[in-house]
Amino acid sequence: MARSSTKSAETPAPDEEPRVSKNDDVVSAADLDDEAVDPTAIESDEVQSVAVAVATDTLYQRRSEGVSESPEPSAMLTEDRLLDKKKTADVPQGFFQRLLYELSFHLINLGDSRKVRAYKAMSRRIATPFESGARFVPVLTRKGGVGKTTVTTLLGMALAEVRDDRVVAIDANPDRGTLAERVARSTQATVRDVVKLSAGIHGFTDFVELVSKDKTRLHVPASDTDPLLSEAFDEDDYNVVADHAARFYSIVLTDCGTGIVHSVMKPTLERANGLVIVSGGSIDEARLASETLTWLEANGWADLVKNAVVALNTATQGTNVVKLDEIEEHFLSRVRDVVRIPYDPMLAAGSVIEWDKISPLTRETVRELAALVVEGIAESTEA
Repeated sequence: MARSSTKSAETPAPDEEPRVSKNDDVVSAADLDDEAVDPTAIESDEVQSVAVAVATDTLYQRRSEGVSESPEPSAMLTEDRLLDKKKTADVPQGFFQRLLYELSFHLINLGDSRKVRAYKAMSRRIATPFESGARFVPVLTRKGGVGKTTVTTLLGMALAEVRDDRVVAIDANPDRGTLAERVARSTQATVRDVVKLSAGIHGFTDFVELVSKDKTRLHVPASDTDPLLSEAFDEDDYNVVADHAARFYSIVLTDCGTGIVHSVMKPTLERANGLVIVSGGSIDEARLASETLTWLEANGWADLVKNAVVALNTATQGTNVVKLDEIEEHFLSRVRDVVRIPYDPMLAAGSVIEWDKISPLTRETVRELAALVVEGIAESTEA
């Protein structure tokens, strides 16, 4: 009996058979009882592990399909990325193209007309963005009365209407300039006020209160209008105004006076990234414009001359009896390009210029001038 008892003690009972844990260690029933392990809890942990593995695998798949490993900046949410082009197709512009589009219930889209495509292409040239910093473009000539102020105004309007950044035109005539009279005045402040209040101009809102704003978004600080004022607009004054303009604007046009040797011309040319020379269509006007180029070349501005654009104003007297092609060929031998500005009654009046009221031909030629200027100052900066 004793031997049988001993044998029974050595043989484990059916409910005391060894169990295998997750670590493949032998665990007895007593051990399980001591740890009070709930079988349902073990099953729950396994399910949770599987869920985590599936979630991790799903995340891996998403990232492998293009999800960034790091947080994306807001700039990544571009129109090209987010817009469904099929659902946001542009409505074609042009009479026939638009008519067919509407009659076909938007099923037939031939795209824009050739004229509209050319207009948009020109706008893209004008709207070319710059990396950083302001670009200065003087508009000058040694001859008065050839439309220099008019060209400055038109050029500024063409740029401001299309570009997303800011454009300002400064009247740097040492005496009384008339640039601000070509746009609707929205303030009585002048460049003299900009100089006097310079220390208090801390931001764009402070500066913009001292300038007039055109419908095209062109900004113009007016020159002094007091006939009793004895102080001329000099080099120091220009630098003060130009420094503020460089802070807030991307393109700064400068309407220069006829006094090319005046002190204000020095900082104007030192800051210049591009140049527009204005010439009339008569013999003496063309000669003086050409002499302006010669003076610039002789005084160290040859590179500026090579990159310049000549605006040939054909509205001046004598144009009808002069071979404009010969004048144009002469300037093309010295500068980058020439643009003819046609006669326009709206401009001949010498009053406020309204961009949408001048002739389509005038707007087209001025836009070409603006595109050439932008291309020139972009190239000069990259170089």
